[in-house]
Order: sequence, then structure tokens, then C-alpha cells
Amino acid sequence: MSSPLKPEDHQRIDAAITEIERRTATEFAVVVTRVSDRYSLYPMVWAGFGALLITGMAALVWPELTIRAAIVIQAPALIALTLLFDWLPICLLLVPKRVKHAHARQLAHREFAIHILGAGANRNGILLFVSLGERYVEIIADRGTHVLVPEGTWDKIVADFVATVKTSRVADGILAAVEACGVVLETHRSRTNEERG
Repeated sequence: MSSPLKPEDHQRIDAAITEIERRTATEFAVVVTRVSDRYSLYPMVWAGFGALLITGMAALVWPELTIRAAIVIQAPALIALTLLFDWLPICLLLVPKRVKHAHARQLAHREFAIHILGAGANRNGILLFVSLGERYVEIIADRGTHVLVPEGTWDKIVADFVATVKTSRVADGILAAVEACGVVLETHRSRTNEERG
């Protein structure tokens, strides 16, 4: 899974983030990851089931199949299926959506802790998190910012992002989401408002 962002896309996004941070009293971070987890257990489990199924079908076709012959069939099948199912695009198809989203959400919150909470004394911040493999997007804001923003604001930005990405414009979607978050932050966390408060 190759990165959909080119160096010039990174520059555009970084410039937009710098401008938002200049105008607002908020740290802003964007994390785009290819995948949130390798899901190593799923290829092995599915390969095990597949190898058992192949051996069972072989036993139906050849009722006189010995245990030794079954192992000779099952071992290579297990190895081949494990290698096949470990290929990331196939592996992601084997993992249930709720599991993928749970792993992506956990990574998003860890990234928020690193990039925003760990950024220093100013704990006001938001994170735009995108996990491409899981098709997962989340905007996480600190409590103070989250309380100021009307309900559904982040969901609307995420929905607009998803609509743009469906047209194969990932970089444009990220940039538009960054700019939309910037507008929200300027309204509720502008540097002049914070200085007055």
C-alpha cells in the first residue's frame, strides 16, 4: 500500500497547519498511516481453517487417505495460505470491520497523547487521524476545545473528507479537512479570544 501523499502534498498540509497554529491558540497535528496494525493472528487462524478444509475435502475424495498423507497435504497448504493471507490487502479483508476500527481508534488516541498532550504546557489541540488500510478517520480534540465546538462539527468535517477521498483525492481531502478545522478553531480558539480570556 503506497502513500497517497507526494512531497508537495506534505508541504501544502504543513503550511496550512503552521498558519492555523499561528492564528489560533491550539496545537494541530495530522497523522496519516497506511495501516494501524498488522493483524498477525488473522492470517494464521484463517490459514489453519483453510488447511483443515483442504485436508477434509481431500479425505472426502480419497477415503483411504492416511494420516501421513493428510499431513503432507495440510502442511504445505498451511504455509501457502499463511503467506497468501499475510499479504496486507488480503489480511485486511479477513479482519472484521469493528476490529479494524477499534485498532485504528486506539492508535489515534495514542497519537493524540504523543502529538498534542505531550507537546508541552499548551494542552489545547486537535488531531486529524487517517488510517488508510482501515478506512478510518477521526478528529480528536482536547476537552476544552471539544466543549466549545457545536455537536456534529467534527462529524461533518470527517464526512466531507470521506466524500473527497472517494474521488481518489486523498491529499485534497486532508487539506480541506485541515482548513475546515482551522475555521472552527479560529471561531472558538482564536489567539485574540484566548488572550482576552
